Amino acid sequence: MTAHASIQPAPPLLVLLPALVVLPVLLALPLLLHGGGWDLIGQFAWAALTPCLDPLVLRSLLNGLGVTVGMALLGWALSLVLGLSLGLLSSRLLWRTLAGSALPAELIRRLLALPRSIHELIWGLLLLQLIGQQPAVAVVAIAIPFGALVARVLSDLLDALPTDGLDALRAAGAPAPAALLTALGPPLLPGLISYGGYRLECALRSATLLGVFGLGGLGNELLLTQQSLQFHELWSGLWLLLAVMLSLEGGIGMLRRRWSMPRRFGLAGDGGKGRCGAAGRRGREILLVLTVLLPVLLLVARGLAVDPAALLHWQPLPPVAPQGWAMALALPWAALVGSTVGLTLLAAGLAVGGAPLLLLLLAPWRWGRLLLQLLWAFGRLWPPPLTALLLLFVLQPGVITAALALGFHNLGILGRLLLEGSEATGPAREQALLCSGTGPRLALLYGRFSGLARSYLAYGAYRADVILRETVVVGLVAGSGLGSQLRESLSAFAWDQLALLLAVYALLTLVGEDLSDRGRQRLLGAA
Repeated sequence: MTAHASIQPAPPLLVLLPALVVLPVLLALPLLLHGGGWDLIGQFAWAALTPCLDPLVLRSLLNGLGVTVGMALLGWALSLVLGLSLGLLSSRLLWRTLAGSALPAELIRRLLALPRSIHELIWGLLLLQLIGQQPAVAVVAIAIPFGALVARVLSDLLDALPTDGLDALRAAGAPAPAALLTALGPPLLPGLISYGGYRLECALRSATLLGVFGLGGLGNELLLTQQSLQFHELWSGLWLLLAVMLSLEGGIGMLRRRWSMPRRFGLAGDGGKGRCGAAGRRGREILLVLTVLLPVLLLVARGLAVDPAALLHWQPLPPVAPQGWAMALALPWAALVGSTVGLTLLAAGLAVGGAPLLLLLLAPWRWGRLLLQLLWAFGRLWPPPLTALLLLFVLQPGVITAALALGFHNLGILGRLLLEGSEATGPAREQALLCSGTGPRLALLYGRFSGLARSYLAYGAYRADVILRETVVVGLVAGSGLGSQLRESLSAFAWDQLALLLAVYALLTLVGEDLSDRGRQRLLGAA
């Protein structure tokens, strides 16, 4: 034998490998526990069943929720406008068709990497320092990174489309712009609208997060009630936010099914087949939605008193002392970067591996799937800083505490994805294994996870890239990584340190994005 086959785990077991990080976390937890806040955890849990129903409290929470939804809607709409224009400008196919060279697209892609690499929270905190408390700050903070992300996805979708129809139109003498619109517009629209719906869900979570850090809305209400230990009022706000989030997800899912859009992350095929009549109906309904959306956006902007002109009035920055750069360079960069990378790996392992592990443990139980759906819904809506603050009642601050908070949030996203994918796979293989005498957990593992393993891990690699960006969120609260230093630099107005922190953070996230892309390509290529 001249070739040696490498030993690899079976595909269904691949999804459980990241869950191995649970072992060191469990070993470290006893060393982090302190006995000061268990009674508060009990009060918090009991308050979930007895939320406050005082009309004054509910009115305040509803006002905050309206502000959060309004900021999310405006930020999302602006990000789509930016993403659509920048995505077209960064498409290699478009530049090759119009100008004969893809070099401008490559340059624009490089420039868009910087705003995409910086989390919306950092944009919000920076704009808050430069402009002050303005409703437009949260809108722009969401729109900048989201717009760059939409541009990347749109350009990738464009460049991946088959060009046979475009080549035929060009050969027939059609002008380049008309040929591009005719040949690529219809096949591009479903993916763009499906991704746009997903970004609206993300915008709602981001607007809540920005509120936690002082930009108004329901997030600010949640933070104040948690800090004052008013858990009954806190749960009133959380139940309201959960109702809005589930309604939004259900509405987007209904439109996706009605318009035969692709599934959210492509873990399973849609199975739907388009028809000319359905396409015409879809086009009319999309046009109707856009027609209604524009006046709604204008009314929301007016209701929130969003003034774009306020973004032009910047507060003067304090001068940087000559010795400031030397002090900034003397920061413990190796420890800060190391803890950030460690936090990312731990949180990604807990989220990516925790979802299939919990599904295997609880799904065979009669009420297991319902319990998991509720748990994952709370994971998606609960801002990671509030989870970190709750964990600090019983745990010491550090990387483990931050990883648990960040992992729980992303567990909600990945858990929903895996559950949708497993349900779309169909029960035939699982039922066959059950009939042959296999246990319910093994039947689920080998019957449904076999076809999902590599595509799920590919999305897990993308989520690890997102988690790296989100480390700043929990770092500001749990005192770990670059986020902890960012908090100190912001409070001291140390703009020299802040500039270097942003540069290191952007470089780190860009490297993580490249590694994530390579991992996804390898996993999907192996599939």
